[in-house]
Amino acid sequence: MYMDNIANLKEALQFSPTNIPLKMLLANSLFRLYRFDEAKEQFKEIINIDSTNIEAKIGLSKIYFNNNEFSKSIVILDDILKNDHLNVEALLLYTKVLVKENSISEAIVYYQKILSITPSFKDEELDAVLKISNENLNIIESEDFEEGKSFFTTKPKVNFEHVGGMYEVKKEIELKIIHPLNFPDLYKAYGKKAGGGILLYGPPGCGKTFIAKATAGQINSNFISVGLNDILDMWVGNSEKNLHEVFEYARKNKPCVLFFDEIDALGASRSDMKHSSNKVLINQFLQELDGVDTNNDGVLILGATNAPWHLDNAFRRPGRFDRIIFVPPPDDVAKASILEIKLKDKPTDKIDFQKIIKSLQDFSGADIEAVIDIAIEEKLQTAFKTGIPEPISTSNLIDASKKHRPSTKEWFQTAKNFALYSNESGLYDPILAFLKIKK
Repeated sequence: MYMDNIANLKEALQFSPTNIPLKMLLANSLFRLYRFDEAKEQFKEIINIDSTNIEAKIGLSKIYFNNNEFSKSIVILDDILKNDHLNVEALLLYTKVLVKENSISEAIVYYQKILSITPSFKDEELDAVLKISNENLNIIESEDFEEGKSFFTTKPKVNFEHVGGMYEVKKEIELKIIHPLNFPDLYKAYGKKAGGGILLYGPPGCGKTFIAKATAGQINSNFISVGLNDILDMWVGNSEKNLHEVFEYARKNKPCVLFFDEIDALGASRSDMKHSSNKVLINQFLQELDGVDTNNDGVLILGATNAPWHLDNAFRRPGRFDRIIFVPPPDDVAKASILEIKLKDKPTDKIDFQKIIKSLQDFSGADIEAVIDIAIEEKLQTAFKTGIPEPISTSNLIDASKKHRPSTKEWFQTAKNFALYSNESGLYDPILAFLKIKK
């Protein structure tokens, strides 16, 4: 019966090849029959015809999820949620991807977003894994806040032991954040407060967000992650109000690591801005950082950016983001750690990590995940025929690395220009050192 339906749908599409409802019906029918490769092609064709088709994007993301291509699934879901952050189906799939990647604390945040949208929602599998309770999650809401808006505090279970390598980065964070909390009397004797800001910058996919979470876990503090969607609002004055609210939440839940991802989008140089409303938001941000009318002691502010050259210079004054740390691509120790974590529980031969690392020059953490995905896809092609999962070998991963171009190269090309020609303060000296370029 199903085979007849598929044959009929294919025949109908010959006369109407761009008929999206027909193609969706065919794609979903193929998906239900586990004919993922054929369904994938149909979903892709629909997206090529209509790039805004959410149903097709979710269908394609589900196929990648079922094929264990989690990074590809997340790329699509990010695109959906960027424009529709209340899409429960996308949020649910995102949560399941995070669980598969063992990012439990982040999965809890996304699952709680689903529950805030649909309080009666239940998923027995996720409920069993995430075990949401007041011990590991606290939703902070305000009646004065925009309807449907909420911030989430978590207590990450990862710490610096989970961050392979990156010793200089961890050392800087310890000096600025961890030691002031562990030795408050010593810092007080020198007139130093426990708090302040650190800006993490570097190429995308190199673990800036993970380091922020590990920092919170290291000091057993609350962690609030803030994105653009949490702050920006089309109504005049609401963005500044949202920004003030999140700082207030952090102050009420000290010690707290307040993490701003893509902070350059919120704190872009005022001289580059055309709209006065954006300048007002930056001024509000600076006022919150200064804590003029409030006390930021115990609020640890971390920002992450791929483009520090776009950040307003005022953010780098003492008392604000006065420590700026370059987060380079993972070193050999970190690469081995990433490989070990991402290959865990997957069928593998005895892996020669050092041999693989030699083929991963300039690769980010995200690039390494992509290499593993490529190797898995190659193995799946064989497994589909035999029905037996074959182990991933060292040579499989080396071959996969040759099929993926490191994403950091383009970033370093741009960063090198700033480091050579716009570096009066020496801010970008770590980039030159990494590239082994003498000024």
